[in-house]
Amino acid sequence: MARPAQRYRRARRVPRLHRPEDPHHNGHTATLTLIGCSSAPGNLDPVIENFTHHRVPVADGVTLTAAVGGAGPAIVLLHGFPQTRLMWRHVAADLATTHTVICPDLRGYGDSDKPATGYSKREMAADIIALAHALGHERFALAGHDRGALVAFRAALDHPTAITHLACLDVLPTLDMWNVLHGATAAVAWHLYLMAQPPGLPETLIAADPDAFFGHFLDAWVRDPEALRDVRDTYLTAARHAIPSIVADYRASAGVDLDHDAADRADGTRLTMPVTVIQQDWGAALGYDAAALWRAWAPDLRHHTTTAGHFMAEEAPAETTRRIRALLAR
Repeated sequence: MARPAQRYRRARRVPRLHRPEDPHHNGHTATLTLIGCSSAPGNLDPVIENFTHHRVPVADGVTLTAAVGGAGPAIVLLHGFPQTRLMWRHVAADLATTHTVICPDLRGYGDSDKPATGYSKREMAADIIALAHALGHERFALAGHDRGALVAFRAALDHPTAITHLACLDVLPTLDMWNVLHGATAAVAWHLYLMAQPPGLPETLIAADPDAFFGHFLDAWVRDPEALRDVRDTYLTAARHAIPSIVADYRASAGVDLDHDAADRADGTRLTMPVTVIQQDWGAALGYDAAALWRAWAPDLRHHTTTAGHFMAEEAPAETTRRIRALLAR
C-alpha cells in the first residue's frame, strides 16, 4: 500500500468560483489548499494511489476535502454511506489513467466540513458544482454511489449544462424510493425511518454505540467482506465523528429532497445527459421495476444489475469501472 507523503500546505489562488444556488450562480473568490499526496510506499492506511488532497471552499463556511488525480476530461466520484472518498480507491486509480478524477468527501462526511445545516441534496449538489469549478472544470462527468448518487442525481437535474454524463450506483431517486417502500418489506430500510425523525432521538440512539450502528451496514450490505477489510475501521472512525451531519443528510431525504423531486416530476423535468445505473436487483426482492422507474427520469438510460453487494465499487471494481467507461464513451 502507499504511504502518504509528508503533509504540507500550499495555497494558491484559483479562478473566480461560482456558487450555484437554486439553481443559479453567484460568485465568490476561493482559495484552494493542497494538503498532501498519496504516492510513497510503505503505509498500511488506505489511500487513493498517486492522488493529491485538497481543501476547497465551496460555500460560505463550508470547505470540502477532495482527492484529485490523473489528467484528461474530468469525472467527479461521490461516495455513499457510511463511507468516505476512499470507497473509490480502486475505480479512481483506473479512471485516472485517462481522466482527471476528483473524489471529494461530501459535506458532513469524512474530512469535509460538517455545518449544522444545509443537507438538502440541492445544497450538497451545489457544493460539487463549486468544487469542480474551483478545480478548473466547468463541465464534467459525475458518478455517485448511495447517498452520493442522490447528490449526483440532483446536480444533474439542477445543472444539466455542467454534467456531461451521469452514473448512479444502487439507489432509486428519493421520490421513487419512498414510493416503493411499504408493508413489512420496508423493514429492509429501517434506518431511513429512524433518521427521518426530528432532531434529538436518532442522534442520541446512534451515539450510544456508533460502531455497532454503522458497522451493521458495512457487514449486512457486503457480499465479500474482504473488499472492506482495509477500510472498515477508517469508515467507522469517520462516521463516529459525523453522527449529526449524517442524520441531517438522511432527514433531508424525508423532507426537502422529497419536495424537490416531486416538483421536478410535476414539471416534467428529466435528465438530459447519458445516464447509467448499476444496482442490485432490489426490484425483484421488493416488487418494482427499477429500470422503468429510472427511465421515467432518464430517456438516455442504460440500466444494469450486478451480483456484487451494495459496495460494488469495492467488491467489483473492474465491473464498475467498465460500466463507467462505457458511459463516458457515449
